Amino acid sequence: MFYVGFADFWMADQLNSLVTAFTDLQYFICFYATTDSWSSASNANYCVEKFIPIRAVVACLPAWFRFAQCLRRYRDTKEVFPHFANAAKYSTSFFVVIFTSLYHMHSTDYKSATENPFLYFWITASLISSCYAYTWDIKLDWGLFDSKAGDNKFLREEVVYSSNWFYYFAIVEDLILRFGWVLSISLIEMSYIHADIMVTILAPLEVFRRFIWNYFRLENEHLNNCGKFRAVRDISVAPIDCSDQIIILRMMDEVDGVTNRHKKRCVKTKKNPRLTLDGESTDDNMDN
Repeated sequence: MFYVGFADFWMADQLNSLVTAFTDLQYFICFYATTDSWSSASNANYCVEKFIPIRAVVACLPAWFRFAQCLRRYRDTKEVFPHFANAAKYSTSFFVVIFTSLYHMHSTDYKSATENPFLYFWITASLISSCYAYTWDIKLDWGLFDSKAGDNKFLREEVVYSSNWFYYFAIVEDLILRFGWVLSISLIEMSYIHADIMVTILAPLEVFRRFIWNYFRLENEHLNNCGKFRAVRDISVAPIDCSDQIIILRMMDEVDGVTNRHKKRCVKTKKNPRLTLDGESTDDNMDN
């Protein structure tokens, strides 16, 4: 195992929103490997019903990647929180996949879905996993609901994006899509909609949820970039005006010119004269 940086676990987080793509890849390989005639299929469900354990392993891979990364971070830092707690969050996905697989494997053993005990294990595991993940999204990944938020109610002391409504929308959107499985189970088990159609709807919505998640995760990373495993300078993720160039360069050259919301000092930089594109020096001692 190698040292885990921000780019590593950020990429693994993206994979966790592409579980459907992983299982579809398994189906694709299985279908063309086991079908005699590629132009027609006698049993389209064969690669699903007969390979449930393999599909379960494939579905667990993205969560396993992040789980292993968290354990590596714990090994490097010896910090139980947040690394062990984060590993526990991803471990809940294993139970969701296991109980889902057991439910489908034993679905023919019972007259109705409500008689299948694995349905209730599946729902319980999904509920715990979603609550855990949503809380982590809001509090740890996005840094919201800070007690020192001030005027930014329910948010945090510093925000980058221009309107607080962007954050409020993300909070509600993440909640709805994190618990999208509730609607899925309800509609499928009551035979209102086919399972494949529901997957087709929810899979792109999960990608959309991750798309929104990325913006606020990256913002929070920048606002905390003087902590461990962070960058050494604040880099704005909001557009800046060209007229701010000289001010920004001066701030970067000064020891205390750039601070973050935790009031930690960033890595000191050697004060060297900088020139703008027009040849104007940004060093105070070189002003004419």
